[in-house]
Amino acid sequence: MLSNKPLTVKCPTCERPVAWTSEQLFKPFCCDRCKLIDLGEWFMEEKSIPGEALLDDEQEDL
Repeated sequence: MLSNKPLTVKCPTCERPVAWTSEQLFKPFCCDRCKLIDLGEWFMEEKSIPGEALLDDEQEDL
């Protein structure tokens, strides 16, 4: 028997529970504030995806 209870995940920023539903506008984040904190961390390069760095167009010309 399937449960009607929605999937719940932890907010990546504050770890509060977040229901994975269409009504939750900021999923997987619990709110706009947590979403913007995460975006800022990526922008400030505090977070990154591991791998080899890609060369910029300027670096390729050298």
